[in-house]
Amino acid sequence: MKSDVTDPGLAESGVRRIEWADRSMPVLRRIRERFAADRPLDGMKVAACMHVTTETANLIRALQAGGAEVALAASNPLSTQDDTAAALVEEYGAAVFARQGVDRDGYYRHIHQALSIGPDLVLDDGCDLVNSLHTERLDLAAGVRGGCEETTTGVIRLHQMAREDALRFPMVAVNDTDTKHMFDNRYGTGQSTLDGIIRATNTLLAGKTIVIAGFGYCGRGLAERARGMGGRVVVTEIDPVKALDAALQGFRVQPMSQAAEDGDVFITVTGNTDVIRAEHFARMKDGAILANSGHFDVEVDVRALADLAVEVRHEVRPQADEYVLADGRRLVLLAEGRLVNLAAAEGHPAAVMDMSFADQALTCEWLVTQDLAPGVYEVPEAIDTEVARLKLISMDIEIDALTPDQEVYLSSWRRGS
Repeated sequence: MKSDVTDPGLAESGVRRIEWADRSMPVLRRIRERFAADRPLDGMKVAACMHVTTETANLIRALQAGGAEVALAASNPLSTQDDTAAALVEEYGAAVFARQGVDRDGYYRHIHQALSIGPDLVLDDGCDLVNSLHTERLDLAAGVRGGCEETTTGVIRLHQMAREDALRFPMVAVNDTDTKHMFDNRYGTGQSTLDGIIRATNTLLAGKTIVIAGFGYCGRGLAERARGMGGRVVVTEIDPVKALDAALQGFRVQPMSQAAEDGDVFITVTGNTDVIRAEHFARMKDGAILANSGHFDVEVDVRALADLAVEVRHEVRPQADEYVLADGRRLVLLAEGRLVNLAAAEGHPAAVMDMSFADQALTCEWLVTQDLAPGVYEVPEAIDTEVARLKLISMDIEIDALTPDQEVYLSSWRRGS
């Protein structure tokens, strides 16, 4: 299958980066070695729509080792690493459809090119590939045995499809495993988002008021790390339980309408649309920084910001656009409102993605042995536990095991205090 990448000549650079990431992905490496021996995916065709990064490349290598033929499209044009895409094509033999900065039409064209493989399995980051199968390529949907979704945004969309009886095949919410959302979202997003903001602005976070919209695992990780860097953290939430959790952890909790007046840096991680809107821009101080780390570029209302601006100064720094309002205030939007941690930095550290992609690989192996009805499924607990176990081994950490008497005690109701 012919690929579409920016420059095949970048492959050598991409190989070096992929191999560097592989050093920090011991769990996925163990799985790749076992897959090469067992070939659990022999004959399977996999269509994926994911961030084209070095970590994703190592997942693709694991699937190929298991016998799969893989076609990969980018899930975000700004996160694509052109040298990684070239290496996957030239060195590792995958079909890749991804160019850094491609427009919307090119983005969907690439998804359709990946789907033309006629997939048995699908891997999605945000549900756009699955959505395309259900709206434009129903002829291929009947052949899909199942797939994995890795993002909170995508899982929300899948549940909506399932409720409307629109979902044609089983999808596994890999995002919801502990080894994914607890570590990837909390530790990965927490670190990489701040990394992207700092790279794009060179701002000092210490002493700044940092407003975080959403206190799920991503928001918690951000709040913890922003506080650790000296920031004064404000959390906005719609969920009373999560708002209470943030308050009891010592963070200030406010509605966005109040936080807008005090914030120096605003970060959205909700998975919802129009979290920061025109009425909030109107209250912000001069120089406020706007960043999004949710999957889609809908959380900051960029159109409303553009309508309010009398001038837009593009690329005042790489991945930073300055919107000048009528009263002279300047608001700085990072990465066009897209995923700042991937557009302005390199995304999650490979050591974190090691667990998330190990979940994906083992779930693909499990899916080919199942005959499931259409719907949204959880990852089997045994897979989550195995990934955590392998990660501990790679870190030279040992844990206790239950004694036979303890197992009896936990499994019986007849023994009292």
